[in-house]
Amino acid sequence: MSLVINKLISSLIQIVLFSLIPFVYWYFKVRKNQKFTEWIGLKRIKRVDKTLILSIFIVTIIYLIIGIILLNSLSGVNNATSEFAGLRFKAILPIIIYAALNTALPEEILFRGFALKRLVSKIGFNNGNLIQSILFGLVHGVMFFPIVGVLKSLLIIFVTGCIAYAMGYINEKLSEGSIIPSFIIHTVSNLVAGLYVAFFL
Repeated sequence: MSLVINKLISSLIQIVLFSLIPFVYWYFKVRKNQKFTEWIGLKRIKRVDKTLILSIFIVTIIYLIIGIILLNSLSGVNNATSEFAGLRFKAILPIIIYAALNTALPEEILFRGFALKRLVSKIGFNNGNLIQSILFGLVHGVMFFPIVGVLKSLLIIFVTGCIAYAMGYINEKLSEGSIIPSFIIHTVSNLVAGLYVAFFL
């Protein structure tokens, strides 16, 4: 139970921290024109079609495969899911909290909800999406430099950056700016990664 409470507290802190800069920016520049949730893309998708569903499915599967490969290559290296190792069924609820609230929601708010949308409005979609994907990759890979070396770290940056680019494309081009698709992809991928560590590593 303490792991559940720790994950809930950690999630709340993450959501607040990752939402702080977007909220302050919105409060002083946009609040008179648009609600915060709408502005960052935390909104219902108006038109769900086969292309959107297929895109979410394909990117999720790719993310899962790459994630499992990376987890195996980082075996023995402390990472975000290491605390679930060997816990099996005891870890299911903490993993759900971790996947949805501790990582996916705050990261989607900051990267696809705030950074991508601001960058796109300033420098266009292609450049803005490229920059947010590089930032996302760097955040996920730089911490591994001293542990696994430059080559593996660059691979992590590249792979997570490519996934971030695909998620940005799906959000902005296929779902009218909603961050729900990337939230789903991110949550499912982290959920499976956490379960894989809990049951198989």
